[in-house]
Amino acid sequence: MKTVRSKTGPFTSRPHFKLNEIEEICATELKAVGLYPSTPEPVRIDRFIEKHFKISHEYDDLPNGVLGFTKFGRHGVEAIVVARSLDGDHSGKLVERRLRTTLAHEAGHGLLHKHLFALGAKPKSLFGDSDEKPEILCRDIPGEQLTAPGYDGRWWEFQANKAIGGLLMPRRLVELAADRFTAEVGSFGSRTLIPEKREVAIRALADIFDVNPIVARIRLEDIFSSKQQAQLLL
Repeated sequence: MKTVRSKTGPFTSRPHFKLNEIEEICATELKAVGLYPSTPEPVRIDRFIEKHFKISHEYDDLPNGVLGFTKFGRHGVEAIVVARSLDGDHSGKLVERRLRTTLAHEAGHGLLHKHLFALGAKPKSLFGDSDEKPEILCRDIPGEQLTAPGYDGRWWEFQANKAIGGLLMPRRLVELAADRFTAEVGSFGSRTLIPEKREVAIRALADIFDVNPIVARIRLEDIFSSKQQAQLLL
């Protein structure tokens, strides 16, 4: 990880992570608290927050469109708050999985951005109002759109989005789970996702890791890029 100057966002400088660096951070911290599964299965992301950050997530009535936020202090994460609409009292697999995604996103902020606050950085309020608000990073796009691919300049959200995959779908476990949907290519033993099996793989991995299909789709694209796949199959 290196630090570069930032012309946008809440800080004057920002960390720059490669995807493999984010994945390594996530895997290392899951293993450190004994929550890296030995076989492909759902990661207990709520328990990870409890064991790593020493807090439990909270529910609150948040502004329209805000799914959650992370409050920081000089010693790290002080609170992770998610929208009451994601409370477990609201039944349904879609909502439960959206909660898991939100918790992973906020945990990503905690893993990747806490040092910015430890250095005494004073970000602008991401709620757009007074300086009396907590020092926070928040997600402010409703629904699953936040996990969609692409970069809109909000580097802190983009990085936390990539941590969703690293925490909920660790690369090694995804490779194991997706093995039956892949084929060997080239002379170095590389594997690629069989094009006609991509949609089946997305649905299967969504169930294995207990995430919504859009999360599985993006994670598989991270690991088995369709663009790279097309080049390998030429």
